[in-house]
Amino acid sequence: MTTQAELIKRELAAAEAAAKASNGGRVRVCARRAVALATEVWLARFPVRKWGGDAMEHLRQIQQDSSFPLPIREAAERLSTSVTQQHTAPFTSDPIGDARLIIAHLDANPSGHAP
Repeated sequence: MTTQAELIKRELAAAEAAAKASNGGRVRVCARRAVALATEVWLARFPVRKWGGDAMEHLRQIQQDSSFPLPIREAAERLSTSVTQQHTAPFTSDPIGDARLIIAHLDANPSGHAP
């Protein structure tokens, strides 16, 4: 049986492989999915789950939740920005780094605040 942690590692590895192949779109998709998986694990720790949805919804919830530190919210905003808006909105040149930052925060704060 594959654990959520293994799935997160697989998504990040797929993102890194896509980066080596210069496939920026795939990098972003894999990074977003890794964050969504980590968010699912984090949300499961709380008795009442206030939000759900797909990877993009998880990123939107993180960026709008003021209880998350500003760097985490900014990483979520950059990661959720579409490629078509990269010249007019916050856009990350390091989606894997942004994903790792968010995932590390979720891992380090298992009960830091309720969603």
